[in-house]
Amino acid sequence: MMIGRDHELIVTIVKRGWAERIVKAAKAAGARGGTILHGRGVGVHEQKKVLGLPIEPEKDIILTLIHKDKTNDVLKAIVEAGQLQKPGTGIGFVIDVDKVVGIVSLIEQSGVEI
Repeated sequence: MMIGRDHELIVTIVKRGWAERIVKAAKAAGARGGTILHGRGVGVHEQKKVLGLPIEPEKDIILTLIHKDKTNDVLKAIVEAGQLQKPGTGIGFVIDVDKVVGIVSLIEQSGVEI
C-alpha cells in the first residue's frame, strides 16, 4: 500500500456561492480539485438579527489536498479569488497532513510503500 507524506490541506471558508470560483482558481494554480461542504457561520462579522433572532449565514467550505510544493501558489490564488484580504469575506488556513491514502495520482508524486 502506498502512503503519501508530503501533503497539506488548505481549508477555505467563504460565503455561500463562492466555492466554484475558489476551486477554479485553485485548479488554475496547480490543485487537482477540491471538496465542497456547506455550513453556517457565526463569526464576528456575521452577527446579524432579524426581529431579535440571530441569523447564521450559510457558508461554503472548500477542502483542497495539495502537495506541499504547490501550497503557496494555490493559497495565493484562493486568497485573490475569495477576496480574503477583505474583512468578513472568509478565511483560509493550511493544515499539515501526516498521511494520505486512496488518491493514487497524488501519492505517486511522493508516496512510500508500506
